Amino acid sequence: MSTSGDLPPDLGATLTREGVDFAVYAGHADAVEICLFEPGDTTGASERRVQLKNRTHGTWFGSVPGLRAGARYGVRVHGPWQPDQGLRHNPDKLLMDPYARAIEGQVTWRPEVFGHVVDDRLDGDPDVRDRRNSAAYLPRAVVVDNHFDWGDDCPPQVPWAATVIYEAHVRNLTKLHPGIPEPLRGTYAGMAHPATIEHLLALGVTAVELQPVHAFSHEPHLVGRGLTNHWGYNTLGFNAPHSAYAAAGDPQGALDEFKGMVKLLHAAGLEVILDVVYNHTCEQGRDGATLSWRGLDNRAYYRLDERGHDIDVTGCGNTLDLRHPMVARMVLDSLRYWVELCHVDGFRFDLAVALGRGRDDGYYPNHSFLVALRTDPVLSRVKLIAEPWDLGVHGWRTGQFPPPFAEWNDRFRDAVRTFWLTDVARSTRHEPGHGVRDLATRLSGSEDLFGRRDRGPTASINYVTAHDGFTLADTTAYDRKHNAANGEGNQDGSDDNRSWNHGIEGTPAPPQSGVPQSGAPRSGAPDSGAPESGVPQPGVPESDTTSALLTMRRRSIRNLLATELLASGVPMINAGDEFGRSQGGNNNTYCQDNEVSWFSWDLETWQEDLLVTTRFLTTLRGSTPVLGQRFFFPGRRMLRDGVADLQWFATDGVPMRYRTWDDPRTRTLAMFLDGTHVGGQSLLIYFHGDAQETEVILPTQASGATYRLIWDSTWERPLPSGQGQDAQRLADPEPASRPRPDGSVTLAATSIRVYGIDR
Repeated sequence: MSTSGDLPPDLGATLTREGVDFAVYAGHADAVEICLFEPGDTTGASERRVQLKNRTHGTWFGSVPGLRAGARYGVRVHGPWQPDQGLRHNPDKLLMDPYARAIEGQVTWRPEVFGHVVDDRLDGDPDVRDRRNSAAYLPRAVVVDNHFDWGDDCPPQVPWAATVIYEAHVRNLTKLHPGIPEPLRGTYAGMAHPATIEHLLALGVTAVELQPVHAFSHEPHLVGRGLTNHWGYNTLGFNAPHSAYAAAGDPQGALDEFKGMVKLLHAAGLEVILDVVYNHTCEQGRDGATLSWRGLDNRAYYRLDERGHDIDVTGCGNTLDLRHPMVARMVLDSLRYWVELCHVDGFRFDLAVALGRGRDDGYYPNHSFLVALRTDPVLSRVKLIAEPWDLGVHGWRTGQFPPPFAEWNDRFRDAVRTFWLTDVARSTRHEPGHGVRDLATRLSGSEDLFGRRDRGPTASINYVTAHDGFTLADTTAYDRKHNAANGEGNQDGSDDNRSWNHGIEGTPAPPQSGVPQSGAPRSGAPDSGAPESGVPQPGVPESDTTSALLTMRRRSIRNLLATELLASGVPMINAGDEFGRSQGGNNNTYCQDNEVSWFSWDLETWQEDLLVTTRFLTTLRGSTPVLGQRFFFPGRRMLRDGVADLQWFATDGVPMRYRTWDDPRTRTLAMFLDGTHVGGQSLLIYFHGDAQETEVILPTQASGATYRLIWDSTWERPLPSGQGQDAQRLADPEPASRPRPDGSVTLAATSIRVYGIDR
């Protein structure tokens, strides 16, 4: 590199034949130094400083000859300390290069890592500069060799309409898996182990969405309580894989292990989506540490008010300022790095509204960063998913992101939980619920949210649970959160869970010896023998009541899961829900790196049954094109037989009427999906969300049509293939207003029933 050129090299550390080129953005700095350390030096005794003498438009750059891959380094920045102006330069603090592609070590939480003076409790005055050297307590950036043998790796490029997402945490999923060698558990290598891949493929998912794998740090208040930031939404390096998730013991090995994981998942046909946190960093607010961006150029990297204080719309103390061109470039460069050099297939953007806030702090779909992302020739062609809210003013923006974004659909989550849990609880008390209109809107793809800008139902990521909140099993077992282990007085985590414990909070005492806990036979038989509600029944033996409660909880789990997998849109399964994993009622396990979060693979009988059920439902979805619609149903009647492509029926077998739609006591909805126009079978699906059974009339079909029962959520385990039941054969078509008497069937309490229609 010519050190006198007008244009700097790529930001970060770039290997050349002669050594390493460095480039760092620090727009308000007076001088910038690269600090080199010998491998293994954690005290900073070997530090050698090299000044970057070239500067162009705020980017400082220069070359260090003779350096090779593996060199450890940091950055020091000289400049004004003017906190009221948002400037917090402090050359006594070693800083992380934001572009580092490998990071060795972790932050040691001591007063020295703060740019301002603090005491041993880490309290102090944010405006008084601290002059102690922090090098002994900061991790090191590491120069890496980007070469990797990708062989014939090819992105699976699964169409959105065929996508089933599996949201997983690298450590939680693999930490206790008995089929993975112990040294590989909790690592990228464990994630790509044949035992993990076998589970994913059998489950029928097409993409793994990994909770943050960018290098992250732990908040000092958690460390002080003996806890960690287990989820990783606390980024220290946007371009480096978190080294604690690697079985490899060196930084280069950790990067190569991550790439190897992607390569093996691709070979199995699985896409890799990263949950990324570009809305804030681990430096917290102005009273937080000086680890990187704050010391480089606080005023450029963060959103600040006129007093130099952080504008926090993330709840984490700071907000990255994507209005600044160099901050937007940093994020875009990071995204391209993970796609081009690490071959990932897409991103889920945490608190994505924060990325689109403009000068007046309002959200703009055509924000310059979002436009740049959508028009980038690389990034616009991978899967982009927004978490469409933040904690700022008017932060809820579901349905308001531009294409090609898909979005987490919290309206789907709330509607499905309300229908199957809180409204069923009301039904046990003979109280009205919320009806079925909102459920129908969510089942048909949420056109009210995603019907504009030619987006379609695949813009809706349908989920009932995610990492944040109750697990699926816990939504059926707890009315309230139980987060005492987090050490925050049970004040953390959401209070709006829309859950129902079915009458008893948590796990009930086991029945007396000799009474089966499953409460129902297996092999496709209905879970019969239970009262219509899990609420304890007067005069019923305790063992029978417990059995009935557990039976109804399992059915509720199946109802929730099936609704997600049968709806139009893109389903996302929260890892572990496929076999009923519990977190003991903790709905905010962000700091629980232990058995509360780690998956137990020692499955009980009912969990094995649920796993088989989940596999059955994903297979049904994948083999039934009408469940993977790219476009909203037009609702037109087809001339060939007068049947609409999507039609809703009431319990009497006729199309839903306005008064039925608007009745809060309506608890049964039949959805007819005509699959003939997409080359597949048609389905009739009943959603019955009442605590009592009900009789319905099957809608009249064309001549020769046969209703074939495919699945019923009362079944603990799906029927073996080929043993579907003929529910009704209608020999002669009749007007829908005059169903035949033998067209009636009984739906069990709180159940789903799926019929295939053979013509």
